[in-house]
Amino acid sequence: MLIRLNRYLSMCGVTSRRKADRLIEEGRVRVNGEVVRDLGVKIDPELDIVEVDGKEVKPPRKRYIILNKPCCYLTQLGRSQSGKKTIEELIKDIPERVFPVGRLDYNTEGLLLLTNDGELANRILHPRYKLPKVYLALVKGRVTEESLRKMRKGTELEDGPAKPDSVRVVRYEGKNTLLEITLHEGRKHIVKRFLASFGHPVIKLKRIAIGPLKIGKLPPGKWRDLSPRELRQLFSAVGLKYSD
Repeated sequence: MLIRLNRYLSMCGVTSRRKADRLIEEGRVRVNGEVVRDLGVKIDPELDIVEVDGKEVKPPRKRYIILNKPCCYLTQLGRSQSGKKTIEELIKDIPERVFPVGRLDYNTEGLLLLTNDGELANRILHPRYKLPKVYLALVKGRVTEESLRKMRKGTELEDGPAKPDSVRVVRYEGKNTLLEITLHEGRKHIVKRFLASFGHPVIKLKRIAIGPLKIGKLPPGKWRDLSPRELRQLFSAVGLKYSD
């Protein structure tokens, strides 16, 4: 598949597409040994050799990581201006530059997917593919069957209607209730806002699945690579084909 040269340089982590255009115009980029100055040139990443300032550049190895984010970590890379801990502290041993697909709130735990595959990330976040996200929510109060029926019908929030794909009681914990709730949209704080609108504010929230991916027994603060089976299932769920 042919792609624009500036896009390829961006994929390789050299620089942004705009700055890649400057490198090309300055004659610092060679394709198969020849200087290229045409910004419209396309290359075949499988066949062509691309060099910048005499050094060959290649896309980084694709990585697909599941992290079990603990409570009280920001879903961001780099240092936080507030001094709060960030997930970068948990993935220091990953050599590739991966980024989180979506986010989890500071106080929310559970499954966070990280990758350097931009196309997959965009599809996971796109509402067209309706990838379900499953949460365990400990909420205040005992949720009754009548409340469950109302929740299943959905409600109107300040930014539009919200309706879960499913919601059920897992168990009662004293005066509180542990719910399993599944939604396929990712509006900000939607689980917390949805449940609070029924008079059951969230005490603790954990995401346990995204599409075919499940957190399983992965300990908090730890990560692992996705298996080939998980990758095939995930790619299929968003209309892509995975090849080992």
